[in-house]
Amino acid sequence: MSRAAGRSLRGPDPTPSRTAGPAARAGARPADDDDAAGDDRADSPESPIRDASGRLDERSKRIIEQLQEDGRRSYAAIARAVGLSEAATRLRIQRMIDERIVQIVAVTRAEAVGFRRQAMLGVRVEGEIRSVAEKLTELPEAEYVVVCAGQYDLLVELICEDDEHLLEVIDNGVRAIPGVRTTETFVYLRLEKESYLWGTR
Repeated sequence: MSRAAGRSLRGPDPTPSRTAGPAARAGARPADDDDAAGDDRADSPESPIRDASGRLDERSKRIIEQLQEDGRRSYAAIARAVGLSEAATRLRIQRMIDERIVQIVAVTRAEAVGFRRQAMLGVRVEGEIRSVAEKLTELPEAEYVVVCAGQYDLLVELICEDDEHLLEVIDNGVRAIPGVRTTETFVYLRLEKESYLWGTR
């Protein structure tokens, strides 16, 4: 469940491929002029990235899969893999970023950048839950805030430097928010799995 701290936005490598000559393109599907024009028309600014049912279309999903394998993969390489022009691929990726479908980030291990204490808080609320959730999202240490069903109204993941820092955040941050009734802290002892590679459907 851990969402590692210290992220920074980064898109695919915008540098044009220097190996995209005839020899480098030998393994790619040859495209005639009509194909190239069709790709560009399909990705005009007026064209959506979703199909008629409102879901992401197959090419958009394949682009996401390429980025999941390597977030630094160049637009040219992605374009070859999915059968679009580089310009059309760039446009699709930017549109998915703008619509918050994808976020291309550098993911760090929290402890490697100085955050050695991670914990999940179960929070029970009196009154309106969403107002408390909004206040929790303002805490710099809160990496993950969800409204949930069950014995807790909210789950909050905190990433802190040490136990003293965690205690300070719980006492002076979380419990000081009006509407927080009780909290229960689940301190992480060891991270067994952390993955962002769920597939597209």
